[in-house]
Amino acid sequence: MAEIVEVEPADAELRATGSRLPEAGSVPAGASPTGSSAWSPPCREHAMVADSRVKIWYRFLPREGWPQFDKEGVWATPLGGDLARVDNVPFFVDGAAEGDIVRFAMDAEGVRWVEERVEWSGRCTILVLPVRGGPKATAKAVHEVFAPLGVGAEAYSVEFPLVALSVPPDVDVRAAKALLNRGVEAGWWDYQEACIGDAWRTA
Repeated sequence: MAEIVEVEPADAELRATGSRLPEAGSVPAGASPTGSSAWSPPCREHAMVADSRVKIWYRFLPREGWPQFDKEGVWATPLGGDLARVDNVPFFVDGAAEGDIVRFAMDAEGVRWVEERVEWSGRCTILVLPVRGGPKATAKAVHEVFAPLGVGAEAYSVEFPLVALSVPPDVDVRAAKALLNRGVEAGWWDYQEACIGDAWRTA
């Protein structure tokens, strides 16, 4: 089932864990849309969580016109040695996707920094920013459009409702791109392709 993760607003060097929710629109009345989240400074984010996932960090040059972050932390599943599988959809890293296998190096403080992608997951990462005041102005409204295709998503915050779509390799990418372009034409959102493959480019 396609899911959306809503992430609490974060400082430049912090990222909340968020919690996975059922398909958009199915949150019980009165329930918190963000679920529980845990915050900690970068120097502590490397600690393992109860399910043995770890926090790994990307360094990058900020995109022009975007929040000027130069690092982003995501949860990952250790695969042995210096390898891990990315469990979040990155918001600010170009060429990164949920499910990627990456190699990391640990610094003197125990923080894990991504050095390279070893294997692409095949998923595309598409960033969608809703038009403020428009008919699809919330992350949930955006995801409701794409959920029937099997596309997952993470939402950055209510204040900055950036949606990172995670498009699996078996999704009808032609239909997904058509929906994205239809939304642009309708004035619902703008979007950016952060991580794509040949199938997406040629669809």
